[in-house]
Amino acid sequence: MTAPPQTGPPHTGRPQTAPAQHGWRLPVAGRAEVRRANWELLTTDRRGTVLVLLTTGLAAAAGLAAPWLIGRIVNQVEGGHPDTSTVDLLALAIVGFAVAHVLLTRFAHYLAHRFAERALARLREEFVDRTLALPTSVVERAGTGDLMARTTADIATVGSALTTAAPEVFVGLLQTAFIIAATVVINPLLGLSSLAGISGLWFTARWYLNRARDGYLAEGAANSEMSETLAATADGARTVEAFGLQRRRIAAGDERVADAHRTRVYTLFLRSVLFPQMDFSYVLSVGIVLTIGGVLYVNDLATLGAVISAGLYTMQLTDPLNRVLMWLESLQRSTASLARIKGVAHAGTEPPPGGHPRDDRLQVTGVRYAYHAGHRDVLHGVDLDVRPGERLAIVGPSGAGKSTLGRLLAGVDAPRAGAVTVGGVPVADLAPDELRRRIVLVTQEHHVFIGTVRDNLAIAAPGATDRQLLEALATVDADWVHTLPGGLDTDLGAGATALDAAQAQQLALARVVLADPHTVILDEATALLDPATARHAERAMGAVLAGRTVIAIAHRLHTAHYADRVAVMADGRITELGSHDELVEAGGAYAGLWRSWHGAH
Repeated sequence: MTAPPQTGPPHTGRPQTAPAQHGWRLPVAGRAEVRRANWELLTTDRRGTVLVLLTTGLAAAAGLAAPWLIGRIVNQVEGGHPDTSTVDLLALAIVGFAVAHVLLTRFAHYLAHRFAERALARLREEFVDRTLALPTSVVERAGTGDLMARTTADIATVGSALTTAAPEVFVGLLQTAFIIAATVVINPLLGLSSLAGISGLWFTARWYLNRARDGYLAEGAANSEMSETLAATADGARTVEAFGLQRRRIAAGDERVADAHRTRVYTLFLRSVLFPQMDFSYVLSVGIVLTIGGVLYVNDLATLGAVISAGLYTMQLTDPLNRVLMWLESLQRSTASLARIKGVAHAGTEPPPGGHPRDDRLQVTGVRYAYHAGHRDVLHGVDLDVRPGERLAIVGPSGAGKSTLGRLLAGVDAPRAGAVTVGGVPVADLAPDELRRRIVLVTQEHHVFIGTVRDNLAIAAPGATDRQLLEALATVDADWVHTLPGGLDTDLGAGATALDAAQAQQLALARVVLADPHTVILDEATALLDPATARHAERAMGAVLAGRTVIAIAHRLHTAHYADRVAVMADGRITELGSHDELVEAGGAYAGLWRSWHGAH
């Protein structure tokens, strides 16, 4: 993970949809990289590749025997005195080769499917690793719609291509090559005639391939936009209803659906050109071979058996070429999807340079930050020095920049100008593991992932023992774990045991205990809980935070009252800094907030 663990309403594995910022999208890999990726998929498992090649070649060779043997039988009969025993043997051989062809073809497909499943498993594992390694800021900028489309639809498309399309195309190409070679061996002129008849497919296929990749990439992007817009509307249904945004959201959805429809119609047009040309070429090639073969036979330049064999071979081309060209669309979709999958690797910035902080002191110097390049800053020259072991509360009105400053302190985002350092090393430069050991951000969202209790806790400490996991839960008063039917092995999430808000937060806090950072940043961690549950959660947090540096972004001023220092923010600046008593005595903005809050309570 490249960002500190974030914890905060109960969440059961379905990501909350975040809109992409200003249309920014995850990158797409270039053609050269996709070609390398395809080559790696085919050559990583060399033993599997060799077995598939061998069985497919044998199957194709067995399929060539029948037309040649039929030609021999025709020549025997044409002579007027056929040797019935020879004809019987030839007929028996046809049956034998046909059975061998069927069995070898089935076995070749079986090996090809197993090979493809292994390749797909490697691709999925690589994609998951790269997705989990994305910086949080990158995921937020891209929006979950695009990422989810790549995770589901694109992986499924590549999976279908690897398990079905790729084996079919591979077998079809090999059979096509063998059939053409056999036709040329029987009679070179008839072989060339067969090639001439199907040559139109070459030009049609090139026309199709030159347009298909961009067309399918556009279709994939349009589907991502549509998915994101519809998911955002569904997730924000209450907000849409409350603010009367129905017409606007419907219009946005209609626009995205129209874009998806337009790109789909374009790829359908490409197929409508390709497929009719295929049918025409097959008929044309058989007609050419039979016409020229007839002329050669009449002039005693070819035997009748050779003409019939060549005609049968040419007719045999229909099946493998059909499979190749019919699955060509799937391969093009797969190529576009693979480009989107591989593009995720380029979404993150360069790996952080790392570093070893000399101590745990957090310093903010002249920090400025804007959410988008070229936009106005939301933080303006912020300076702050947080001493190890200190409890600092950050307060201020909504939109003052409190959460933004918290994200910079946690290394989720990097400042546009200035520096945020821990022990003299920029926080954003720390390696993910080092950052996680030092700083953890706890938010309002308390994620409960689909899996067991142990799985949910092991995120923070993969090597932790059961005793350590139970001790972490005990630290946050999560005694409910002992009432679960399977204890640590109890499944959580959809269709399994559901945790309430307080239990979800205790689970999140137990992760903090296991991560054992020196600094914990609390971004209104109890804001979504009811007062009674919030008080219980705050007592649990007291045990978690003991002995650590604590930076609390507070919405309840009693948190600030017990802090060592209070930083007051307004309009992206720290306007006051001092202890609670000092700020109350100073009579500034904090004193006014305190009197107002204290009077109301």
